[in-house]
Amino acid sequence: MTGAPAIREKHDGALADRTSIRLWLRLLSCTTVMEKRIRRRFADRYDATLPRFDVLAALDRAPDGMTMGALSRALLVSSGNVTGVVQALLRDGYVLMTTSPTDGRASIVRLTPEGQDHFAELSEAHHEWIDAMLAGMSRHDREALYELLGALKLSLAADTGEEKP
Repeated sequence: MTGAPAIREKHDGALADRTSIRLWLRLLSCTTVMEKRIRRRFADRYDATLPRFDVLAALDRAPDGMTMGALSRALLVSSGNVTGVVQALLRDGYVLMTTSPTDGRASIVRLTPEGQDHFAELSEAHHEWIDAMLAGMSRHDREALYELLGALKLSLAADTGEEKP
């Protein structure tokens, strides 16, 4: 692979490799551009939001439904954030909510047939947009990047956040 040489700066009298910072900034930049494009397209073409899509996707993967707590954990957001999105989906007829048969305090949310159709439409568009955004990369490069990001994911999991002496 070719690219710009690692940037080095003086750090405590020594040269420090800044490749990690450059990599993080590149990842952030790419993710931000892709996310903004997807948000704008959902809003412009479907009057939908990315959080709405995320809730529909999570429910699509759980045909028996999910509790509100499980939904917020799956999406890594607060229950308050999920509640607002679910309420809007209820109003639009895309989800239904029932009381859990095993815990009367919990509600189970599941997709309606209309919600399944709506999600299928959004999902197809989402896949097409992602494919178009990555079309400038060869299949080989996409596969290599996927493998490298897998290594990054393992590195992140191994980082405990503790300072090293």
